[in-house]
Amino acid sequence: QVQLVESGGGLVQAGGSLRLSCAASGRALNRYTMAWFRQDSGKEREFVSVISMSGLTTYYTDSVKGRFTISRDNAKNTVYLQMNSLKPEDTAVYFCAADPALLNSRRYRGVDEYDYWGQGTQVTVSS
Repeated sequence: QVQLVESGGGLVQAGGSLRLSCAASGRALNRYTMAWFRQDSGKEREFVSVISMSGLTTYYTDSVKGRFTISRDNAKNTVYLQMNSLKPEDTAVYFCAADPALLNSRRYRGVDEYDYWGQGTQVTVSS
């Protein structure tokens, strides 16, 4: 079982940047496909990005393509989400999630695909 802890959230002006981190403990991170989701108040949790165990394959939701970059450092047991050109609509609680299976190109957007979740970190973008 893996435990996940997110950090790096905060308040930033539109156009600014943040880097989120997700630190894993309990098991080696290279055993998991890792993803970021976000949830704004009153809305469903939505997929943001995913990265394969090797780090060679990544996917993004359309609204963040070209602005967000997911990466992983398996040696540090950490996954990152670099967020640039932030917009007010990016405001949400951001969660990292782990799936012990290989990246499935048909199912990676679903919350049910992931077995482990962090507690979330708040990102607020002011206009």
